[in-house]
Amino acid sequence: MAADPIAAIATAPGRGGIGVVRVSGPDLSSVIAAVCGRELQPRMATLLPFLAEDGEPIDTGLAIHFPGPHSYTGEDVLELQGHGGPVVMQMLLARVLQAGADQGLRAARPGEFTERAFLNDKLDLAQAEAVADLIDASSAQAALSASRSLSGVFSQAVHGVVDQLIELRMLVEATLDFPEEEIDFLERSDARGRLARVRESLDALLAQARQGALLREGLHVVLAGAPNVGKSSLLNALAGAEVAIVTAVAGTTRDRIEQAIQIEGVPLVVVDTAGLRETADEVERIGIERTWQAVERADVVVHLGVAQELSADDLDEVIARRLPLGTPVLRVWNKIDLVGLPARADEGSVCLSARTGDGIDLLRAALLRLAGWQGAGEGLFMARERHLQALREARDHLAQAHGHAQRRDEVLDLFAEELRLAQEALNRITGEFGADDLLGVIFSRFCIGK
Repeated sequence: MAADPIAAIATAPGRGGIGVVRVSGPDLSSVIAAVCGRELQPRMATLLPFLAEDGEPIDTGLAIHFPGPHSYTGEDVLELQGHGGPVVMQMLLARVLQAGADQGLRAARPGEFTERAFLNDKLDLAQAEAVADLIDASSAQAALSASRSLSGVFSQAVHGVVDQLIELRMLVEATLDFPEEEIDFLERSDARGRLARVRESLDALLAQARQGALLREGLHVVLAGAPNVGKSSLLNALAGAEVAIVTAVAGTTRDRIEQAIQIEGVPLVVVDTAGLRETADEVERIGIERTWQAVERADVVVHLGVAQELSADDLDEVIARRLPLGTPVLRVWNKIDLVGLPARADEGSVCLSARTGDGIDLLRAALLRLAGWQGAGEGLFMARERHLQALREARDHLAQAHGHAQRRDEVLDLFAEELRLAQEALNRITGEFGADDLLGVIFSRFCIGK
């Protein structure tokens, strides 16, 4: 890929023991000579001074040259590892840009090194996204899953389904090209059976991707209910710290309080809200309006009540009717310690005590169950919402193909088109596009021109 050379500070802003300036471009020999004062052996760390324009040292550190295409970006890459002071790093970056000015060396855009790795076929799109996911991982499980995606586990799974689709499309396209053979394609080539196997593989992949998306996106949980049912106490119990003020005074919580927690490596943002009731207090009324706004954006609503009789009062009924349709609601009965009831969990409800902690583990398990979490598996990988959308789109096209397959071969062209659209959706995940990707397979497996 012919492009301007780029440079950037690759380490985080601020002071550190080590800082790295990274350069990438088609040919970095002049930059290496100017800044390092000598040639570098490929992929060998060399201790030397980094030279200013007048030959004086800016810093002393390690220089490593990775000649393309055997580098992260596929181009020549130079890494200068020096002391991590922000002034030193800025001076070194400025010197590098000056040394490469004649070649058009410029400051890199955010993500441009990984973008070039993708464009130069060093990473596919899902792997490139996993680089950012690994950096942003909020739990150990998320980091491991992002690392698996970076190593290609997710991409390989997608390619496996695509390969099955290509095999099926190959047979369909060949049959469409030679209708005079009068082959009953759907019967003799087991097209329905092949399609069923592709759909099974895709469903399994989608289930895994949902787990990976949970690790990345997490879950937005809103605690809602009448005043004094224990929402703030429950937030503190889940967080394991006193993050919200708890008093016996109704209306103590006036605004949203958000706390990030983890359950089995799944990140959750738990939102404590103002108690829902009719009020003439202007500040409390604004807090209640914000509560309903938070409820509208929630992934899960925890509707709290008091466990005196395990039955909703009139206010709870009003709240329940106003909760958004389509959002999972978990009914939680708090303060079981005051009525001598044991902690328990049923379908859609949990009985607990936020004050004593009895039943909190049941609540954690119920939240994960509502989210669809099935536990971390060995091959779990990171996934994004766009990946899920592509997988769902492919699943819908295969469902349409299944409908056409139930009829006879007068709709074979429609069957073929749905398969093509399904493959296009899957190819968007890894960034692979090509209208003629079947030609090589068809020519290698069929004697088309004999």
